[in-house]
Amino acid sequence: MTRDESIEELGAWLHTAPGRYMLAWEQARLDHAVADAFGFHALQLGLPELDGLRANRMPHRWVASDSLIVPEALALPPVDAELLTTQVAHQPIALHCEFDALPFPDASIDLVVLPHALELARDPHHTLREVERVLVPEGRVVIAGFNPASLWGLRQRAGRVKQGLGIHRDGPLYLPRAGDFLGYWRLRDWLRLLGFEVEAGRFGCWRPPLRSEHWLERFAWMDRLGNNWWPVLGSVYFLQAVKRVRGMRLVGMARNERRKSAAAPAVVANRQPAAARSQPRVESQVELES
Repeated sequence: MTRDESIEELGAWLHTAPGRYMLAWEQARLDHAVADAFGFHALQLGLPELDGLRANRMPHRWVASDSLIVPEALALPPVDAELLTTQVAHQPIALHCEFDALPFPDASIDLVVLPHALELARDPHHTLREVERVLVPEGRVVIAGFNPASLWGLRQRAGRVKQGLGIHRDGPLYLPRAGDFLGYWRLRDWLRLLGFEVEAGRFGCWRPPLRSEHWLERFAWMDRLGNNWWPVLGSVYFLQAVKRVRGMRLVGMARNERRKSAAAPAVVANRQPAAARSQPRVESQVELES
């Protein structure tokens, strides 16, 4: 399956009942996460069906895609009344580029949003390195992804096993076929290695892997209890991190030695013999007495 086919399959899945359910949860989390992110330039990588920057107030906002496929518009939930800003209507895709070779200079972006972009990336770790490169110091990154340690993840793995055994070759996968779902803790380790500090993380969408909207609504009570009883088993996760740039400074003995050397007086070497040095001093005294 090519990348364009994978992206097209994900876009079609978002129109299903579980896709709309997941998209509504992620849109609400993104609205609250980006509302307080300040700066001048914000960038969303992938999933243009989701308007991840609509509640942000930066003057320059772009949506980038690594595919030429034009996605079909989705009816997104409205922004919370407390988050209403001067954000204009949802903008179309502003540029097409590879996510592991972003066309931006170093330290030029204040906010990067990655909704399921790492799962379809050719090299997710290199994509994260590119995000770290283009972010300014103290810049923010917001990531959303599928949780493999969930009921949806178990359903997906069971479907892959059946396909490997020759049972239901065309199904019954619950989630899109393409992509490598990254674990939440694995992603946190990657971010720490790149110098990010994880500020917040949470899980969501605890309803079982059902295709019917009617049955998904009947299990809405699981969302109310999931956050308290089985929080890390949510079907999707949401993560916020900040790029930290720490400077070098001397500490301990090295700093003390530097202070001592700076305070020491300058010494000028006298290369004349001892007798020659003492004689002019005596002659000057005689001259003064006379």
